Amino acid sequence: MTNQERIGVALFGAGRIGKIHAGNLARHPHTRLRYVVDVQQPSAEALAVQHGATVAGIDEALADAGVAAVVIGSSTDTHADLIMRAAAAGKAIFCEKPVDLDVARARSCAEAVRRAGVTCMIGFQRRFDPTFAALKQRLDAGEIGTPELLIVTSRDPAPPPASYIAHSGGVFKDMLIHDFDIFRWILGGEAVSVHATGGCPNMPEVAAAGDISHAAVTLRTRDGALCQINTSRRAAYGYDQRFEVLGSRGLLQAGNVRPTEVIAWNGDAISSDKPEAFFLERYRAAYALEIEHFFDALVNGTPVRTTIEDGIKALELAELATRSWREGKAIDCAV
Repeated sequence: MTNQERIGVALFGAGRIGKIHAGNLARHPHTRLRYVVDVQQPSAEALAVQHGATVAGIDEALADAGVAAVVIGSSTDTHADLIMRAAAAGKAIFCEKPVDLDVARARSCAEAVRRAGVTCMIGFQRRFDPTFAALKQRLDAGEIGTPELLIVTSRDPAPPPASYIAHSGGVFKDMLIHDFDIFRWILGGEAVSVHATGGCPNMPEVAAAGDISHAAVTLRTRDGALCQINTSRRAAYGYDQRFEVLGSRGLLQAGNVRPTEVIAWNGDAISSDKPEAFFLERYRAAYALEIEHFFDALVNGTPVRTTIEDGIKALELAELATRSWREGKAIDCAV
C-alpha cells in the first residue's frame, strides 16, 4: 500500500492520549495522519510537525475527501459533537471513552452513526491488553468452567487535580467505566442489579470537588454471576490494574504489568518492580493493538470489537452506580 493509498486520518486532540495515538498511527502500515486538530495551537503544531501532518480546524479536517477516518482523543465534552459531525461527513470513527457523560446524548450519537452507516469504535483499550485478552481466550475455551465471580481491582496512583474532578462526571463515569466494560466482556452478560458505595477517606479535596475517591461496586447478572469492583484514586505503590475470575472448575488471574520481571532474593526480602506508573505505560501495547484492530477492520470490512453500543452500556452502568451511591441502595436494571 503506497502513501497515497493509505487511509487518511484526522486526529482530534494533541494531549497525552493524542500523542499516543499519533505515534501508533504513524507506525501503522495502512494509515497516514493528515491533520491534527486541537484548541491548543502550540500542542497541535508540535505533534503535526513530529508526524508530518498539518494543523487544521474541525471543518477543514472533516471536509477533506482524503480523510476517511477520525481518531477522537480530545476532552470528554467534545466527543459527542465530534462523533455526530464526523458521522454526518461519512468518516469512520474511533473515539476514546466515554461517548458522552449523558446517556441520552450518547444514544443520539449512536443513532447518528447508525443513520450514516459508518464504523464507530469506542476506545476500551483494556480488551486489547495482551494479558487480559489471554485470560478471556482461556475463559472462553472453558478452562475454568462456568464463570461465577469476577473481582476487579482498579486503582490510580494519585488523584487528578480538583479542577478536573469537578468536571469529570464522577469516579463511576471517569474511572470505572472501563471496569464496567470489563464486567460485560468477561462475564458475557448484562447486569440486573448494581450496588455502589464509596467515600473520601483522607482525601477532602476530592469531596470538596463533589466526588468520591474510593468506591466498591457489586453487580449481578441474570444467571447469578457476581462482579465486585474496588477502586481508589490513590495507590502509593503505582497503577494497580488486575482482576480474577472464579469459575466452577478453577480460577484465572490477570496481574499487573511491571517495568521488568526481575525478582531480587536476599537475606532481607524478596522484591520486584512496582507496577507501571500510570495508564500510558500500563496500556502501551493495548493502545497500539486497538488502533491496529480498528484500521484492519476498515481495510478488511470486518466489525470492530468495541462498538458505540458497548460505550453506551458501560455509561448506563456508570450512571446506575452513581445513582446507587447517592441513594444508598441497590438499583435494579432494566434488561
